[in-house]
Amino acid sequence: MSNNMKNIEFEKPSFSEWQDAAIKALKGKPFESLLTKTSEGITLEPLYTQESLVAKLGEELDKQVATIRSLQNRQVFRVAQQVYADTSEAFFAQLDDSLARGNEIVTVDSRVNFEWTEEEVAQLATYFSEYSFKITVKSAKDPLLAVFDNIAADKRKVVNGFIVSQNPITLADFPNVRTYVADTIVYHNEGANAVQELAYALATAAKYAEQEESFEAFSKKFYVSFAVDTQFFTEIAKLRAFKVLWKAFSSAYGITENVKIPTVVETSLRSFSKLDVYVNLLRAANEALSGLIGGADVFTVHPHDALTKPTEQSVRIARNVSLVLKEETNVLKITDPAGGSYFIESLTADFVKKAWALFLEIEAAGGMDAYTASGKLAAELEVSYQARLKATQTRKQSLIGTNIYANPADDLVHETNPLFAEIKRIAVPFEQLRADMTAANVKTGILALGSLKSSKPRADFVSGFLNTMGLVPEKSEPVTTVEEALAWLNATDAKYVVIAASDDHTKALVPAILTGKPADVMIDVAGKFTDEEEAWLANGLNGFIFAGQNIIEKLNSVFASMKEVQR
Repeated sequence: MSNNMKNIEFEKPSFSEWQDAAIKALKGKPFESLLTKTSEGITLEPLYTQESLVAKLGEELDKQVATIRSLQNRQVFRVAQQVYADTSEAFFAQLDDSLARGNEIVTVDSRVNFEWTEEEVAQLATYFSEYSFKITVKSAKDPLLAVFDNIAADKRKVVNGFIVSQNPITLADFPNVRTYVADTIVYHNEGANAVQELAYALATAAKYAEQEESFEAFSKKFYVSFAVDTQFFTEIAKLRAFKVLWKAFSSAYGITENVKIPTVVETSLRSFSKLDVYVNLLRAANEALSGLIGGADVFTVHPHDALTKPTEQSVRIARNVSLVLKEETNVLKITDPAGGSYFIESLTADFVKKAWALFLEIEAAGGMDAYTASGKLAAELEVSYQARLKATQTRKQSLIGTNIYANPADDLVHETNPLFAEIKRIAVPFEQLRADMTAANVKTGILALGSLKSSKPRADFVSGFLNTMGLVPEKSEPVTTVEEALAWLNATDAKYVVIAASDDHTKALVPAILTGKPADVMIDVAGKFTDEEEAWLANGLNGFIFAGQNIIEKLNSVFASMKEVQR
């Protein structure tokens, strides 16, 4: 029998056969319901096959894979843990500790809580001869830049690192310090999608390339900086797509050999939340893995409490995320771990095509500066940001612990880290409204009609809906008569109540409940009742709660109405 098992071969189903089975499983829903539209305007298929990938890319597939692999640096994913400290003494103590425990790159933002005096700058300079660095400065006048004056002339050629600044910093005698950065993180934090980030990186590169006497001189000073978000496969494809785009970009300048450009990456903070902050740790780990697979050269993991005030413990955990992934996943033993994946190769190609088209549009408009000055760039970012907000507020995009599975007992920390205060985070509207409702001590309730079995699904949905604002509604036992419902409404402290029941029980009891309800209790109904809506609203119903609704708009409206009643 075992021999027979070994000889059995299962017939490989065709795509059309799989599609037929999928349509049958959908039970009347169209096959198109399985398609997903991304924020970049790309339609994701439910299934990718070798045949579909070859049909889409043909000979370009081999070129794409070969390009990505040839432009991958050998020494990848070096750990760049940022140091946070209130005093210079603590700063250098934590820097020493991090370097001893696996940090590989001195990572400093000049906006610290102490002054960069001559003594501190001179002390920092001693590290630059031994370690690579990534420093963020505000301008050419930033006091932190004095660190380079403290490096001996005979050591300057061995100093290597990256300077992040809005405008390039001019350094003499430091050939291995890269000062031209396509910093797409600033656009990412304004809401940019992957295609926009890639196109803006190329447009910025074109701007700086024109400022040097040769492409070689430019490329030795240039690097690109990305933030990776929670969309795992999207971010892998984004990092891979940049290599393909860079090859096309350098070829346009007549460069035939492979010019490797460092990819300096960090975890995104725009999806971080001050609510249920340990979920930020899960987000960061997910993002770090996508950066590792995507081929990041330098990586920074932000601590889970980076939005407020990082602690030594949170910084250590963040650093260990990189170390565990780097040392224990074995991903670095493979040049291009995602290479050959039908889905990721297809997505990579889509990003390349769309980003190159947007890059050409920017160049046709006069380049990055002209495009920015025209207002087109800001308008694009606003559209992307608003779409991201809407997706979160309607729960098309989950933000665990914030817009779904929220912990109402969680305390919202009001302290804000000034380094990250300006980021357009999608959690901010939830945090703001939750803080307002908590301060106002809003009392809510759920009135269950009918049996427990019939009312529980909607009651649970409403409870989760309200939990996003830190509200814990008082729940009634299921009642079956109008008299019982009105008795509960008169006894409860809740001033905002949602009725949760099956369609039949809702239709049967709501009209009479509205007629007899207390005047100071605002009532909503869980579910959509199109035919009854007009009559119920006219009879005193406030509105409805249902799946796909904008949580912020709905509960902002409820909160505003409650404040109006209290006046």
